[in-house]
Amino acid sequence: MTTLFSSVCQSLGKLIELLNQLDDASYIAPCKALSDSSIGQHTRHIIELFQCLVNQYDTGIVNYDKRDRNRQIETEISFAIACIEALQLDGNKANKDLILQQLDMEIATNYHRELLYNLEHCIHHQALIKVAVLQMEDIYLCPSFGVAPSTLEYRVSISRR
Repeated sequence: MTTLFSSVCQSLGKLIELLNQLDDASYIAPCKALSDSSIGQHTRHIIELFQCLVNQYDTGIVNYDKRDRNRQIETEISFAIACIEALQLDGNKANKDLILQQLDMEIATNYHRELLYNLEHCIHHQALIKVAVLQMEDIYLCPSFGVAPSTLEYRVSISRR
């Protein structure tokens, strides 16, 4: 397992840890601080971008706009967890050149670059999810949930001064 993929699995694992603490009502509830989007909607968005990358890998062309927007992911915690676990099993692929399509553009990229993009995207959406979760009682969030690795390193360096 590559270090990059290990980081992806860790980040997705933190999301599973959170989801295992939620009930369906809190998962689908609109959050004012998130413009009335839900934890489920943010979770679906994270999952579907990873799915695009993994599922479109063999074609060599990745288009994040061609995602399912599967409401089952955003409304059923158990289904979302199953999707994440599938990504943790299927996402460790060899690096290869890819074409990223968006709108009328095509950009040369590669699998590892897109995996890194998805990791950063995941962390960003976890930070948004954290905004909703911090309003809930009895939910434990790992201190690094939704925090970029560079920020964590910076915080450690500050504490050593």
